[in-house]
Amino acid sequence: MSEHVDSAKAMEVIDLSDRSLVKNALAATLVKDGDHMPVFNTAFEVFFSNRSWDSASEFMDEVDTGDAQREGAAGATGPGQSRGEGGAASSLSARELAELLYRALRDGDREALRLAAGESVTRYAGMEPGRPVGGTYYLYRTLRNLDLESLEKRLTLGTLDDDRLGERIAREEARARIEMLKAEIERVIRERLVEDRGSAALAKSVRKPLPEDLDVMHANRDEMAQLERALRPLSRKLAVRLARRRRRRRRGPVDLRHTVRRSLSTGGVPIDLRFKPPHPAKPEIFVIADISGSVASFARFTLHLVHAISSQFSKVRSFVFVDGLDEVTQLFEGVDDPAETVAKINAEADVIAFDGHSDYGRALLSFHERFAKDITRRSTILILGDARNNYHQAHAEVIADLKYRAKAVYWLNPEPTAYWNSGDSIVSQYAPYCEKVIECRTLRQLEMFVGELA
Repeated sequence: MSEHVDSAKAMEVIDLSDRSLVKNALAATLVKDGDHMPVFNTAFEVFFSNRSWDSASEFMDEVDTGDAQREGAAGATGPGQSRGEGGAASSLSARELAELLYRALRDGDREALRLAAGESVTRYAGMEPGRPVGGTYYLYRTLRNLDLESLEKRLTLGTLDDDRLGERIAREEARARIEMLKAEIERVIRERLVEDRGSAALAKSVRKPLPEDLDVMHANRDEMAQLERALRPLSRKLAVRLARRRRRRRRGPVDLRHTVRRSLSTGGVPIDLRFKPPHPAKPEIFVIADISGSVASFARFTLHLVHAISSQFSKVRSFVFVDGLDEVTQLFEGVDDPAETVAKINAEADVIAFDGHSDYGRALLSFHERFAKDITRRSTILILGDARNNYHQAHAEVIADLKYRAKAVYWLNPEPTAYWNSGDSIVSQYAPYCEKVIECRTLRQLEMFVGELA
């Protein structure tokens, strides 16, 4: 609500006819996280779209009328006018359009680029009125026909320098201009979709979850890369937050000796409690992660965050398993990028003992036999996995003994709660011996859990 109030006040003191000023004012008052800017930009383009026509029907009428005139006059497209894949008419030939794109990008001419983007969409997108899509298909069709690879090479050749650094700069500049063209084409498509279907309808089609709300188990390669990019700044923020919370703990346990001495003035009634100085201890973390195919992306994602904030824990030890278990703590030592370690784990960790299918019971027995002696009352154990045991023996008694030895045992499950205890899932056999069994499918859920942990 406070952001809405701020944005409304900002609108009172700016020129509402200046679209860029309105956009900047809304961004400054509404957006509190840099990762959310792409979402804001999309929303702004949808709800404050530059509309080129009064209605989609008028646009299609113009296209149909133009087609009829050309067909009646010559029976075919005349010079300077050609038909695109979807039947819409472009005022430029394919060669003229390619030349216009090249010159606009070479000269950095934004007006020419907007004109070229509009002509490209008209010629190649094949937009269909009323079709309930978000525009990705139209964007793909347009870009596929523009041959951007050749355009990028042409831009690079026009600016190549003799030295290697100059060549690299030229290539990066050409790539950046091609991305600018893609963004402009996407904007044109979005404007025409808004004109056709309205802002509210289009918003439902283009809505995407924020990085912290992406489902890790079903994220594609691009979304996983987006998650890992979001993970680094988040881990730093979380580490700072945990350290600040620890510093604010002003009271230690009750100092019985000083309290009794203080109570002498009140007839032995301990009215004024005295406390020992706080000595907040950092917990030890033991991470036991299932890295079988069904939950591999979740384990990688979680190991990234745990080790990114490892400075807030006195010790972090990591173990991975499928139907065999191996300690991988040493692979994280001296490594700045956890992604390198995850790649090493996948290549080097000895986690296959028999058939290569998840066996939680066997893995937990192995952990208990080899490492239970290292568990103390300062230790917190995190078990990461979906508890799908392929109908093997559960050995829940191992979790019971670990709970007795440790400060707490937490189970992070990447599956929705509704799927627990279905099929070969045996969450219910382990849950009684865990402090909590937590649904942890998104970055937001993981952040909340780690915040509580320390």
